[in-house]
Amino acid sequence: MNESLFNDFLVSKESLWVYDGDELVFKSSKDRLQPLLEYIGGFTPHSCKVKIFDKIVGNAAALLSIKAGCQALYSPLGSEIAIQTLDGYHIKHHITKVVPYIKRVDQQGMCPMEELSISKSPEEFYQVLKQRAADT
Repeated sequence: MNESLFNDFLVSKESLWVYDGDELVFKSSKDRLQPLLEYIGGFTPHSCKVKIFDKIVGNAAALLSIKAGCQALYSPLGSEIAIQTLDGYHIKHHITKVVPYIKRVDQQGMCPMEELSISKSPEEFYQVLKQRAADT
């Protein structure tokens, strides 16, 4: 991993960076899963070997990263569930702090997206999110 690139990401205002090789192909400062969904909707399949830098990686973000063609994922915070998913799909990951699960904004229990993503494949989870968006 390029340590200085990860450090640059950590101090940036963006919540997501996507690199294809050495080229930054997408960045966003939006929160939650919006940046990954935008990247998938507008750029996939850009490459099947992108590196993703994400500020928080729960299982939902892990599944969407896999859907986005991620080969390596970097984050300062990730869940044990996300790591299991990434390992299951043989995705390299560098996560600084690991927590049992991503919490809700109010810190009372599991994040709804983390909960919704459990036991789903990347494509199944993506389709559930697309359907939810269509229903609103």
